[in-house]
Amino acid sequence: MSSAKDVKGPRARGPEAAPGAEPEPPSGRDSDPEPPARGRGADPEPPPPGGVLWSLAGDIRALLMLPAALTLQVAHPAVGAGVDEHSVFRTDPWGRGERSLRSLQLWVYGGAEAAEEGRRLRVLHRTIQGTDTRGRPYHALTPANYAWVHATGFPVYQHAARYLIRPMAPAQERALYAEWLQVGRILGIHDRDMPQSIEEFWPYWEKMLAGEIEATTVVRELVDVDQPVPPPDRGPWPLRAVLRALWPVLLPPLVRFRRFVTIGLMPPDARAAVGLPWSAEQEKRLRRMCAVLRVVVPVLPERLRYLPRARAARAARRTAAPNG
Repeated sequence: MSSAKDVKGPRARGPEAAPGAEPEPPSGRDSDPEPPARGRGADPEPPPPGGVLWSLAGDIRALLMLPAALTLQVAHPAVGAGVDEHSVFRTDPWGRGERSLRSLQLWVYGGAEAAEEGRRLRVLHRTIQGTDTRGRPYHALTPANYAWVHATGFPVYQHAARYLIRPMAPAQERALYAEWLQVGRILGIHDRDMPQSIEEFWPYWEKMLAGEIEATTVVRELVDVDQPVPPPDRGPWPLRAVLRALWPVLLPPLVRFRRFVTIGLMPPDARAAVGLPWSAEQEKRLRRMCAVLRVVVPVLPERLRYLPRARAARAARRTAAPNG
């Protein structure tokens, strides 16, 4: 997607190298939470089948990328406050994670369902408001807040793919960014509220890291190895029973691994902005783990390599164009 001149600093290298708020925010370019007006039948298209995001988002290795993106989202003072005050991530982490993953998969592989999922999310967020960590009134659908949640996906995908899959060619990075803009439109974000090119994105990103992002309460909880996590409450009951019995033994290494991949697969400039520690020894361990995954995952059968909705979308595409 971008050439070396498009990406500065660590991005150019591979692994080596709400009280007090009104019920609705005032209208206007900077605070209007409503989606763009569209004519009937003019729903935004999801990313194209066979594109960069199509291949990336459904790969099981993408599951390791999501904690970094989610942690960056809640590093925004308003987003962190909204999740802290309104989310069930503490009491229902497995359900919350399952719903978030389902939503993301719909944006990419949902076809006509993608835009409907975007509308559902906006309705869900209409009542989320309060006071952020800096004492400012916030609303979840204020463009600056909602657009940040979307924006975190691109740099995390771009960075983590270097470790887990392969570094992207400049044309692939540009395609990924264009496809991620399509996801933003599905979420109801105006083009005017999203950087429209990589050249516009990186200055926006650097400005957010320098002046807005911080280690919020939710960030600290997500990387805290002592934070309690209940055992999984879904799946076959025999498996749930076994996990519940073994949970005191399984939980400590699980939360340590979560912290490891969350911090390790976060872009280094974002990691530094949030104040998350990362050592040279941890970097070596991450590279070794990812080297194994780069060899093993591509040779897995499709039913193991891809998430269910991605697998179904790939099968449907083959059926629609058997000779393609």
